[in-house]
Amino acid sequence: MIKQIKYFQSVVRCQSFTKAADDCFISQSAISQQIQALDRELGVRLIERERRKFSLTTAGEFFYRKSLILINDFDKLCAETLKLVGGGAKELSIGSLRHSRGRELKLALAEFAEKFPDIELNLLTGTHEELYEFLRSGKADVVISDLRRKPSEQYVNFFLAKGYFYAELPEKNSLARLESLAVEDLKNTPIILIAPQGQRLIEENFFREYFGVKSEFIFAETLEEAHLLVAANKGYFPIEFTSAPQNSEGVKYIPLVREDKQLYRKYFAFWRADTLKKYLEDFAEILRRYFPTE
Repeated sequence: MIKQIKYFQSVVRCQSFTKAADDCFISQSAISQQIQALDRELGVRLIERERRKFSLTTAGEFFYRKSLILINDFDKLCAETLKLVGGGAKELSIGSLRHSRGRELKLALAEFAEKFPDIELNLLTGTHEELYEFLRSGKADVVISDLRRKPSEQYVNFFLAKGYFYAELPEKNSLARLESLAVEDLKNTPIILIAPQGQRLIEENFFREYFGVKSEFIFAETLEEAHLLVAANKGYFPIEFTSAPQNSEGVKYIPLVREDKQLYRKYFAFWRADTLKKYLEDFAEILRRYFPTE
């Protein structure tokens, strides 16, 4: 009955028997038969179908709400049982940059958690240097970060996407009216970066060396603090997107260029080449599907 309940939930969630069948990797006729079998088992009709439309009965609405709780508890019970049988939890520790704001990782985590419910996910955030240390020390199994070091055979460098730089500015700032901004145009405008006290000099040197920044540096502890500093017109925040961003209320994103080419960094998933966790590559493949292809 558990499988039938999950089919029923998929139909309600997708609002379509056809889409639910695709989601569950079975035929439309098979999923219809499973819903009918569930009706017979319960002795009530959950769904009323009329031509191509359907609606939940009163019993269906009640059963759907309660079944969501039931399946959540059932999945947790199965995961806990597998941990006991396996002699301990299967874990995957994932590190990402503290200032990351993309949806790609969130979507990949959700899909991986659904496909591998017996694997416990641990999440870490940090600067580039902190993530490298997490990976080197074994605290993280995989990290998503930019490539600043020469590739080493000790690690797998799994390319994900290019992150293109934009200057986040308050829309009332005169610079926000430009189509693009060169780093030289911003030599008198402070750059806002996110880094803890011990990592600030490293980040400053990186942006001076690789991006030619000559302005003053202002450091924030969190992404929210960086956005607030922009709103207060304290400087510009260099933020990366894998696709063109939409301007939000009060804020504009202007492409950052150098020699007429937009600045970017390449992002990878990194893990130790000698890792024995086979499902790590499954996670990397899921992750890459959510990043735009060039």
